This record gives sequence, C-alpha cells and structure tokens, in this order.
Amino acid sequence: MQPKQVLLTRKYILTAVIIVLLSILIFIKFAHDLQENQLERFDRTYIDWIQSLISPELTVWMKGITELGSFQTLFVLLLVSVSLMVWRKKKWEALFFMVAVTGGALFNQLLKQIFERQRPMLHRIVEETGYSFPSGHSMASIVFYGMLAMLLLMFVKSPVLKLLIAVTAGCLVIMIGVSRIYLGVHYPSDVAAGFAAGAAWLTVCRVGLQAVLVSRRS
Repeated sequence: MQPKQVLLTRKYILTAVIIVLLSILIFIKFAHDLQENQLERFDRTYIDWIQSLISPELTVWMKGITELGSFQTLFVLLLVSVSLMVWRKKKWEALFFMVAVTGGALFNQLLKQIFERQRPMLHRIVEETGYSFPSGHSMASIVFYGMLAMLLLMFVKSPVLKLLIAVTAGCLVIMIGVSRIYLGVHYPSDVAAGFAAGAAWLTVCRVGLQAVLVSRRS
C-alpha cells in the first residue's frame, strides 16, 4: 500500500472510531436518563413543538414519509438494491448491505427488549405495537439510507451529485424520525437514541466493507 493510501486509511479509521464513540456516548446518555426518569422535559419540549404543526394536509405527508422507514418498504428496497448490486457484480457490497440492514433490525429488537419502554399516549395519530426505545424506524432508516448513500458515493464521480446524494439521504432520515414524533408513536428521545445506535452500527459495517475491499485490492 502506498504511503498516501496508508495515511488516508488511518484518517478513515480515526474518523470512524470517533463517530462510533460519539454515537455510543449519546445512546448511553439517553439510556441512562431513561432509567433515571429524566427525559420528560426533553421529550415534552420537542413533542409540543412538532405536534403544534399538526394539520390534515401535513398528516398525509407524514404518514407517507414514515412509510419510507417501515419494515415492508425497506424490505422491498433491500431486495431491489441487493439484486442490482449482484447483477453489477458488487457481491461484497451487497453482502455488507444485507448484514447492515438485517443486523441493525435484530439489534434494535434486542435493545427494545432490554429497555421495555412503552409508547407515548399523548396525541396518537396512528397505532403501533411493541416497545418504543429506541425507535426502530429511526434506526432502520439511518442504517438503510445511510449505507445506500455511502455505496452510491463510492461510484459517483461528480461532486455535485455526491452532495445531492448525501443531503437527500440525510434529510430523508431526519424526516422519518420527525414523522414518528409527529404521529405520536415515539418520544423524541426514542428517535435520537435510534439515530445514535444506528449511526454506530452503520459505521462499523462500512468500515468492515472498506477493510474487505482494500484487502482484495492489495
């Protein structure tokens, strides 16, 4: 490996470690505050702000946005994405994409069973079952759309297109999280913790893929 490549690899690993550590610390903070019943003020502030925007027109949009983070939608998109990757002979990318999404879903269910937080009952627009912390939609969306964006960025050359992909993925993930609060099925702390846990898992999977691709090129 060339000295320049070694330097870039080290910077990449350092950045990844920082992201993982920060994400874990954020999750631990919310988990600790949940156990100590210290999240009421945080949750109430953002619930009041977001649900003050409720209107029939916006509700239709929010229901559509939240579906983009549902199990059914992500399952179909995963099958399509993986099939296209295999067709384009990107088998390692397809494998890590599947590991990231399915592993993230299983990890989320494990965390839900550990914390067993009940869903909010303040202003429920749609009905959901299961535990609330951390948000499955938020965690799944940052893993799925984040991993998809990262894979696309590996093959796109145009800086403008790269920026468009990154911004689109980021805005979509944020809006899915906001939709869960708007619809009354998650506390804001559920969403934040879901993003944190998802970001940590996403980064680990991306580093794993990078390690495999580099080793196969050397």
